Amino acid sequence: MTHPSMTLIAEALADRRIATLRYQFPYMERGSKRTDPPKVCHATVRAAVAEASRLMSGVPLFAGGRSFGGRMTSQAQATAPLESVVGLVFLAFPLHPPKRPSGERAQHLFDVNIPMLFLQGTRDELAQMDLLEPLVENLGPNATLVLASDADHSFHVPARTGRKDADVRRELLYAMGSWMKKLVDG
Repeated sequence: MTHPSMTLIAEALADRRIATLRYQFPYMERGSKRTDPPKVCHATVRAAVAEASRLMSGVPLFAGGRSFGGRMTSQAQATAPLESVVGLVFLAFPLHPPKRPSGERAQHLFDVNIPMLFLQGTRDELAQMDLLEPLVENLGPNATLVLASDADHSFHVPARTGRKDADVRRELLYAMGSWMKKLVDG
């Protein structure tokens, strides 16, 4: 949760008057590279959402995360709705392992009944566009895809594009803020 990219995202959202609650999964707390079982991750997501709800009572909540955290959040939501959460936001949803394209990791998304926003780089090795774009389309009106041209899984863009990573981050966070506002304002 203290990774520089997470800190930059939280600070940029704060500048847009969007509060964030960052947390870590137990395996990260232990310093382990091996992830916790999904059941533990889902319980961690639920605990974080409950704490956010307690701290910001009456404020519309959005849950999600970056990569694995986003996938664990969507799985938790698919299993049983997260209390007070009105939408899910995924920063670089990990659709499949690198070089092993598949849509299996996404099947639970069809059980999510709230709006979802996918913020994704077009060069993301964990989400091939020829799989992700049809998936989002098949999810229907509850799913929105915002693409960062030439960005990878970390939202890094090559220098040859003439853009900087900060430009990509700014574009994606603007899209996120606009999407959230639209949902909250109805």
